[in-house]
Amino acid sequence: MRVAIIGGGILGAATARLITSQIPGAEVQVFEKEPDLARHQTSHSSGVVHAGLYYTPGSLKARLCVRGMSLLRDFCRAHSIRYDACGKLVIATEVGEMPRFEALEQRARANGVPGLRRLDGSELRSVEPHAQGLAALHSPATAIVDFAEVARAMAADATAAGASIHLGREVARVDGGRGAARIELVDGGGAGADRVIVCAGLHADRLARRSGQPAEPRIVPFRGEYWQLRPERSELVRGLIYPVPDPALPFLGIHLTRTINGSVMIGPSAILGGAREGYRRGSFVARDVWDAVAWPGAPRLFRRHWRAGLGEIVRAASKRAFIREAQRYVPELEPDDTVRAVAGIRAQTVDRDGSLVDDFRLASNGPVLWVRNAPSPAATSSLAIAEELVERAGLS
Repeated sequence: MRVAIIGGGILGAATARLITSQIPGAEVQVFEKEPDLARHQTSHSSGVVHAGLYYTPGSLKARLCVRGMSLLRDFCRAHSIRYDACGKLVIATEVGEMPRFEALEQRARANGVPGLRRLDGSELRSVEPHAQGLAALHSPATAIVDFAEVARAMAADATAAGASIHLGREVARVDGGRGAARIELVDGGGAGADRVIVCAGLHADRLARRSGQPAEPRIVPFRGEYWQLRPERSELVRGLIYPVPDPALPFLGIHLTRTINGSVMIGPSAILGGAREGYRRGSFVARDVWDAVAWPGAPRLFRRHWRAGLGEIVRAASKRAFIREAQRYVPELEPDDTVRAVAGIRAQTVDRDGSLVDDFRLASNGPVLWVRNAPSPAATSSLAIAEELVERAGLS
């Protein structure tokens, strides 16, 4: 059985590892366009291992996140990778947030989030002494890790079991054909496979369209900027502090996140990215912007959420406005306590009607399986998503 995996992020690495460990004699090849692995979304994340609080019960996200967290924890333990179950507080600061807070608690309990506790305003300080709020949900199992390190360890397992990883080999097109598939590379090379699993991340929609697959959903890149606490002020946050999400809005909002290296990140913002790989401020690629705004779903999305979008623009432009949002949870925080940190790009897919694609979305075309949407908690869920992909590809 010849299996090709496109994409060397954490999903591609997890899938290659699973196939090589479960299917004796499988010939697995991974094609990655970059000169090394896990260069994009995998390494430009806050490193949070989610416990499953937010996701619609019964959805792929809910099911795969809870299982994925358990598998990831065991993987890290077996490979001596640092894994810190520092815990998360989701804090309500206003009475008006309480209906959403209670709905979130019901959803989290339906998803089986381990160890979940509801805390009052005084109790939450036993977890985060510098935080404030009316009430909080405490998820002690929520953790932090270096997902790029995890991906490299997964890839090492796969290569040790016989997989071939081809770096610097960008795929131009995948032809499903009949019974087998053909991969065409940008450099003119190619390869055949009995099954192809495409985990192309930020460029998943472009590769799909070039391969004759539906244009929907389209990736609209959102740039997330962060500020970082100065080392001498990092004691303000012990673990993770999140707002109560508003289901009417696209993203979770600004939160405070301790990372595995001990730093504390504040963010992210969520504004339209000037480039799909635009990690530097001011990055601009005309084709990337045109692809986003020309998609009929994009203007519909922006019209629907223009108030929230305006707030994101203000926070991205003003450090004080950005930090003011975080002060709702940690009042002692001051703008001078922070320095600018790294940014990430979220490959957010949008349907033609302007709806954000919330759940993981997988599609198949003969022997080719496409991952068309895999935002957070995809890294947390990577080993469980790999199981799902292997089953859907008929490899289990």
